[in-house]
Amino acid sequence: MNDKMIEILQVIESNGRIPLPTLAKMVDMTEDEVTSILKKLENDKIILSYSAVIDWSKVEKQEGVTAVIDVKVTPQRGVGFDQVAERIYRFPEVKALYLMSGAYDLSVVIEGNTMSEISRFVSEKLSTIDTVISTTTHFQLKKYKHDGVVFDQGEEDRRIVVTP
Repeated sequence: MNDKMIEILQVIESNGRIPLPTLAKMVDMTEDEVTSILKKLENDKIILSYSAVIDWSKVEKQEGVTAVIDVKVTPQRGVGFDQVAERIYRFPEVKALYLMSGAYDLSVVIEGNTMSEISRFVSEKLSTIDTVISTTTHFQLKKYKHDGVVFDQGEEDRRIVVTP
């Protein structure tokens, strides 16, 4: 991995929709060279997807509920946490799953339409897995910043400053 590849990754991580000509100018390369690098990074599974950050709280009837669930599990001999993690991330409600250090082993981010839907997921799907010892569910109340994007910054004060 060379410096140009890393530079391209940094740019598209902050703006995955940047036009190719602009990206090429930013990294001082031709469009063909940038296209070739992007294809290589995609084929090597370094670029996994291009996504948008959406403020669902501003979309009527689509806000939903997000929860972070701390999960304590018994690791399996020979596979550690990988097998139980795979079983958990296959549920469609799971949006993210992380192996953590500290009091809990896994951190699961799930989305649902209601708190009841999330509680059913925890009680009927997650806690029934035989290696799951305990769970702690935290409901997201408000999103301030996600993937480097600040939500609801408010409008800039356009009043003229008057001083004596």
